[in-house]
Amino acid sequence: MKRIYKISGLLLLFTFLSNLVFAQNVAVKGKVTDAKTGEALIGVSVGIQGTTTGGQTDANGAFSISAPANAVLQFSYLGYTTQSVPVSGRTTIDVKLGMSANELQQVVVVGYGTQRKLDVTGSVASVKGEDISKQASTNAISSLQGKVAGVQITNNGSPGASPEIRIRGLGTVYGNANPLYVVDGVWFDDISFLNPNDIENMSILKDASSESIYGVRAANGVVLVTTKKGKGAPSINYSAYAGWQKVTNQPKLANGTEYATLINEMNQIQFPNDPLTFADPAKFGNGTEWLNVVLRNAFTMKHDVTVSGSTDKSSYNFSAGYLKQQGVVTGNDYDRITAHLQQDIQATNFLKLGYNAVLQGSNSKDAPGAVIYKAFTAAPIVPVYYADGTYGDPSDFPIGNATNNPKAQLDFFNQKSKNYRLTGNIYADVKFAKYLTFHTSFGGEFGQAEVLGYNPVYRATASQFNDNSDLNVSRSEVRNWIWENTLTFDRTFKDHHLTVLAGQSSQRYKSYNISATAQNVPYTSDGDLYLTLGSNDTNFPRSITDGGSLATYESYFGRVNYSFKDRYLLNASFRADGSSKFIGNQRWGYFPSVGAGWVVSNEEFMKDQHIFDNLKIRGSWGKIGNASVPANLSVLTVNNGGNFTAIYNGQPATGANITTIVPPLTYWERGVGTDVGVEMAFLGNRLTFEADYYQKKTEQAIFAIPILGSLGTSAGTIIGNQATFQNQGFEFAAGWRGKVGSDLSYTINGNFSINNNKVLSTVTGANPIYGGGAAATGGQLSTRTILGQPIGQFYGLVVDGIFQNAAQVAASKQTDASPGDFIYKDLNNDGVIDAKDRTVIGNPNPKYLYGLNTTFNYKEFDLTIDLQGVAGVDVYNANKGLRYGSENFTKDFFDNRWHGEGTSNTYPSANIGGGNNYKPNSFFVESGAYFRIRNLQLGYSLPNAVANKLFMKRVRVFASAQNIYNSFSYKGFNPEVGGSPTNAGIDNGAYPLYATYNFGVNVTF
Repeated sequence: MKRIYKISGLLLLFTFLSNLVFAQNVAVKGKVTDAKTGEALIGVSVGIQGTTTGGQTDANGAFSISAPANAVLQFSYLGYTTQSVPVSGRTTIDVKLGMSANELQQVVVVGYGTQRKLDVTGSVASVKGEDISKQASTNAISSLQGKVAGVQITNNGSPGASPEIRIRGLGTVYGNANPLYVVDGVWFDDISFLNPNDIENMSILKDASSESIYGVRAANGVVLVTTKKGKGAPSINYSAYAGWQKVTNQPKLANGTEYATLINEMNQIQFPNDPLTFADPAKFGNGTEWLNVVLRNAFTMKHDVTVSGSTDKSSYNFSAGYLKQQGVVTGNDYDRITAHLQQDIQATNFLKLGYNAVLQGSNSKDAPGAVIYKAFTAAPIVPVYYADGTYGDPSDFPIGNATNNPKAQLDFFNQKSKNYRLTGNIYADVKFAKYLTFHTSFGGEFGQAEVLGYNPVYRATASQFNDNSDLNVSRSEVRNWIWENTLTFDRTFKDHHLTVLAGQSSQRYKSYNISATAQNVPYTSDGDLYLTLGSNDTNFPRSITDGGSLATYESYFGRVNYSFKDRYLLNASFRADGSSKFIGNQRWGYFPSVGAGWVVSNEEFMKDQHIFDNLKIRGSWGKIGNASVPANLSVLTVNNGGNFTAIYNGQPATGANITTIVPPLTYWERGVGTDVGVEMAFLGNRLTFEADYYQKKTEQAIFAIPILGSLGTSAGTIIGNQATFQNQGFEFAAGWRGKVGSDLSYTINGNFSINNNKVLSTVTGANPIYGGGAAATGGQLSTRTILGQPIGQFYGLVVDGIFQNAAQVAASKQTDASPGDFIYKDLNNDGVIDAKDRTVIGNPNPKYLYGLNTTFNYKEFDLTIDLQGVAGVDVYNANKGLRYGSENFTKDFFDNRWHGEGTSNTYPSANIGGGNNYKPNSFFVESGAYFRIRNLQLGYSLPNAVANKLFMKRVRVFASAQNIYNSFSYKGFNPEVGGSPTNAGIDNGAYPLYATYNFGVNVTF
């Protein structure tokens, strides 16, 4: 047997060496045209089959490529049938491409490889990099907003912040609810480090069947990101834009006179025998508009340079980018530098090597966390500065509890953040035979984040001062790696096509964080601040804390794809994942899936019909898992602090208190999903339509349930597998590709989705899980999760009008109320208004998502318009729930408030924060529906003859605008409010929405 292996090995080596010796390259030129019209096709991909070598046709449809004499060239172009043409030693090859008879021939990226859209039995959506780069977004995920059915994007707005993304609703309640990102084979929790300009394609895996190959982390969906590779002749591309950002839909606040009037009214209700607080409100005039003090028009710019190309042996793509973005909050600045390095090397006919690397560094001057809320509630009768240059002090005015000058808060807030990140992988492909390929990849990330905050000695107002400077420093590190190996068999046997994938994966995620503080640290003009320069004694001790986590995974997976005559499709996969986060026999999870498809349009009986160009029916089922939860959830911890010391017989005895209440065992969250879809194309593939019905169930979902302190523990919650919930809905996507004459071409793509979230079972039975405490609700819990209802519904009292006079109060069930207070409904008819009368008052989970995306090309002009919206969703406007008796009000409240009998039956009096008015109720819940022009870009490309005279291949200038039109009824800045699942949709000072206006250029040399 050993001798046979040696002989086989020698033969295999001889074969490889022969290929190396006899494979001679020839220079092949030619032209690609439309088979019907004869027009030159620009941008057709021309590649050597089985390699990464390739290029594109130029403005005249011409191409040039160096290829082995026995190679096969592959020509592919969107909407046209892909052709494979043998070189056979020729130096000139002209190709005529026909319009695709089947849209399903397009290739899409799926887990661990690619598939023809024909062969996909799950729900997978693709977005091209060129569509992503047309939006001036610092994070590529923001550019997906409105482009993919069933995908909800919630933007934070703060520079450098990552948006929230939900794929087909909420998949996880406790822990990380964002999807898994796989960038060139490496797994990440977010892609804020990635320059959108470096992305070639993004695929969103939406159903359990397509996701289950990533079982351990697929519960919230999977986003596959492919970065750009070099193609064709060497080229240099420079892209840049510059512009500004302006806050939109800024709420108008009460001015000085209106504010003083409201304070008079509020104090007269609370203290009717006291004199008016302000004898002459009119003397304050307009006062200070604090939002205008805090907010600004912000500058932004971005520069990207890319060098790329390919030969028959190698392809490369190297890029560098610089982003500068000012936040619309004064003093908030963000800078980011990125670099992308990619190269493939065809070392031999059977061995390909490559690497991807992304380097990112960012600096941020941060904004105070509550500055928007502080500006929203600051008293407008207080000036920014007095005449002598000192800060306006709220304590100098008879307004009770107002203590904040937002300008002073901004001026003395000094916090800077730095982030460094190196990510990437190295990989190799070994082709044992034409149909058998081994792929190995090792990658990971090396990241470090630093935050330095310094609070100097200062005295701005009576309540805004600091007598001892303090320095806070924190640093966190991630050291993650992943090693994956796959073996793929891909072969066609007459009418049968079979692809078999087998793989193994090992992963390690390690994090470490440390923080330290010191007081009396002297400030230096160069900004060098050191903890060791601070005090370290009993009065001002230094402190230091640290911690970290380590999680490891081992996985084995496989997939089989089979098709017969391109009509009948069968896909099946299985993954086994082991995680150190769980214990005992619960460490391993098993995630199978199966999918089937029928391409009806390829049947013999469909040949003579002229309605469908494509008709495909597909269905799938699968299981997925979630390990994005803290490790060691079942470990009991205690605290033996000094406050638990007891005295027995005059002697102290150390005590302890349980800090966590945990179940004896925590299991994997498991998702089970079903998807049924249909794909159609009509009118020569110009009109396409796709529809899906899905049901996604999360079993054994991990919740944190609040518990009473009377149980004798300082733990605030018990964490464990508490519930099962599901998302169920429909998705629709349609597209039209048209042409008018020879100069105007256009595309229109729209999508619409419906999702319903519901809790199916809980270990607490009918007992609810509460959440949603906010400062503006006086700490009252304003959300409830209960059997048969969506997660995190708003929960409170129902407002049924406003008390108009004392007689109405006396005759009511709220005898402790005052005229101008809310009238609450007695829902249980027991004659008392109390907690038993609370009910569902809103839903933060959007029911409808929609988007419309269009492109128009006329001669040298191009126009892109993206529209997007959300409906069937509510927001809890906690900004209105003023609690402490001296905050500002909106102009809308002033104009519509109750200020005497008959003045209003919808808005309460100025005493909205008093009595029982502040409690969570339906007045604070508003519609979160909105419609916006998400992106508009107009471009002009110089004619090729003009560009060539300037020694350039292409020159394009453009102007773009984002969020230039927003339509919504919400009274706050922006109805796009995120938050953790049981606290979602509560607006308590959200970052403002802003429009962005840019001018830019794209140049290729």
